[in-house]
Amino acid sequence: MAKSKFEYVRDFEADDTVLPNCWIVVRLDGRNFHRFSEQHEFKKPNDDRALHLMTKCAQTVMQELEDIAIAYGQSDEYSFVFKKKSRWFKRRASKFMTHVVSQFSSSYVFYWKDYFKDQQLLYPPGFDGRIVLYPSNQNLKDYLSWRQADCHINNLYNTVFWMLVQRGGLTPVQAQERLRGTLAGDKNEILFSEFNINYNNEPLMYRKGTVLIWQKVNEVITKKIKLPKEEEEKEVEVTRTKTKVVPLHCDIIGEQFWEEYPEILAEDS
Repeated sequence: MAKSKFEYVRDFEADDTVLPNCWIVVRLDGRNFHRFSEQHEFKKPNDDRALHLMTKCAQTVMQELEDIAIAYGQSDEYSFVFKKKSRWFKRRASKFMTHVVSQFSSSYVFYWKDYFKDQQLLYPPGFDGRIVLYPSNQNLKDYLSWRQADCHINNLYNTVFWMLVQRGGLTPVQAQERLRGTLAGDKNEILFSEFNINYNNEPLMYRKGTVLIWQKVNEVITKKIKLPKEEEEKEVEVTRTKTKVVPLHCDIIGEQFWEEYPEILAEDS
């Protein structure tokens, strides 16, 4: 390739190669999603359409970048964990972040109509991203535990808050004041005694968030084949195994999940 006198400007590019042998976590968050959810009439405290759309976008990202070992999402955020030995983009931080955020954002717009059939997308959403490196498996597990604990804390508060507003007749300001200084036990008691809601019976997707992992799944497909001594093709069912991105709604703070799926943290996975 011919060089020009202007090529020296490349020397101003900063080296943003991340450290080797570290888990690379790209976390994206919705920008101004409080306003976005209000203008698009999201159901409170949880909108299944919005949560499933977020998961669809995350699955699309994982299918595009197979070096992602696991992803975790809640509300308007998703964390993508790249393998410790990943060489994608020569381990350039800016490449990891921009690709994940752009792929996710474009997927959100593309798949919107599949989940919000009667709700027009008024304007494209925005997402920001950040990259954090975790050198050990325990560091990574603690990070994901932190995000799931955050999911529980936020969802419990939002569930009580919106019950007080929607069914308790309080204004948002009054509901905030009512919940000021309350502990988890207090919030559970309000839900049970005033609204006959056992928080432990709420859907796991709300309380635990969504975990995305790679799993081998058997699929039954129909193929046309021509059998010996037969003139016409016949349709037969064939079972094939594919590796797909599967959503789970489960606890990842305890050890049971990691014992059940040891391949996620395996060095040679």
